[in-house]
Amino acid sequence: MLLRPVRDSASDARAVREVSTATFAAMEAELGGVAPPWTPARIALAEGKTRYLAVTDPGGCWIAEDGGQVVGAALALRREGLWGLSLYCVLPSAQGKGIGRLLLDHAAAYGRGCLRGMIVASPDPRAARRYHAAGFQLHPTMIFTGQVDRTALPGVEGIPVHLGDASHRPLLDSVDRRVRGGAHGPDHEQLLRAHEELLVVDTLAGSGYCYRQGGRIILLSATSPRLASRLLTEALIRIPVGTEARVSNATGGQDWAVDACLTAGLSVSTRGYLALRGMRPPVPYLPSAAYL
Repeated sequence: MLLRPVRDSASDARAVREVSTATFAAMEAELGGVAPPWTPARIALAEGKTRYLAVTDPGGCWIAEDGGQVVGAALALRREGLWGLSLYCVLPSAQGKGIGRLLLDHAAAYGRGCLRGMIVASPDPRAARRYHAAGFQLHPTMIFTGQVDRTALPGVEGIPVHLGDASHRPLLDSVDRRVRGGAHGPDHEQLLRAHEELLVVDTLAGSGYCYRQGGRIILLSATSPRLASRLLTEALIRIPVGTEARVSNATGGQDWAVDACLTAGLSVSTRGYLALRGMRPPVPYLPSAAYL
């Protein structure tokens, strides 16, 4: 068995995506669910993320090979003292052989010296045990799904929300430093390229932003619950009619998100964990699984 860095190549990006597809499909089957389909857009996002992180964070991106076949991968990033795990997967046929532990050890070593750590963890109990053993606290998270009932949403007068672009990066980084203790930095360029819409609010009372892709809320960060609620409500209103909304990774302290989503008629269930080390759950904040 060989561990090597992930290369910025189409072949490595495809291999990582294929391993993650098989790993999470098996996990969903064990849990009685069905993994979402891999549309061309989703494939492009996943493989683009792998190639991006292979360039920005080569020390945190690792592949495990057995007999020339890729059987596992871990992608980690560092941003201003915050370490995050973007992907962690091992083929079911290769599990139980210590491969996952080696991958996580290598990815975690990239975070040496970081005061904070964050993982958007799947419901897989084996991964949860591994993160807990590595010193992470597990915070159960909620997911909201369904069709948006626009007639139930409150009026949007008052706090102005506008479309953002690359010129807003200083504002976005400032919000993240205040909310989660570290900026996303270059990740915003990748997020802008990969996703449909960036919404921004900037007032004398505070600031915030939200990325949306179709019906999915990708990442939301704000300096107050009021601004976060305004951003989330606006993002839900902008979801095309007939498209299912999906708001993920809300911890128990995100009452503003619970209120907005339930008011919009979405259904709630628990799924996975936000695993944190050296920090409390950031509020108001909905992390991105890929860029945290």
